[in-house]
Amino acid sequence: MKIFCIIAELFIAGIVNTSRVIAQDNSEKAVVMKRYMVKRSFPEGLEIPLNEKGGPIVRGVVYNNEEEYVVWNPSYVSADKKKTYSIYEASFPEAIKPAAEKTEFAADKITEVSILDPYFYK
Repeated sequence: MKIFCIIAELFIAGIVNTSRVIAQDNSEKAVVMKRYMVKRSFPEGLEIPLNEKGGPIVRGVVYNNEEEYVVWNPSYVSADKKKTYSIYEASFPEAIKPAAEKTEFAADKITEVSILDPYFYK
C-alpha cells in the first residue's frame, strides 16, 4: 500500500499527470487510469434529448463503459452536432473500443492526453 500512497501523494501534488490511481482491494497493486480524448463523428448529427428521454441512452453508455472498466467524463459537442470530443479514463486505450462498439458510438480516434491547467501556475 506504500506505493499507492506515494503515487497518490505525487498525483495530488501535480507531479504525476495521470487521471486516477486506484487501489484494488487490499492488495499492494495500483491501477493507473490514464486520460484519453475520444473523437467521434455523427454524419446525421448526434441527437440525445436533454430531458428524461435522454437518460436511458446516457445510462446505457455508462453501463457499457463500466463493464470494460472505462469512465466517461465530459463530452464536447460541435455546434452542428456532427462531432464529439469526449474525455475518458481507462487503464489502456483498447478498453474504450469494446464499450464504444456496444453503444454503437464508434470512436474515430483515441488519443492519450494530459491536463494543462492554466490555474495551476502562479
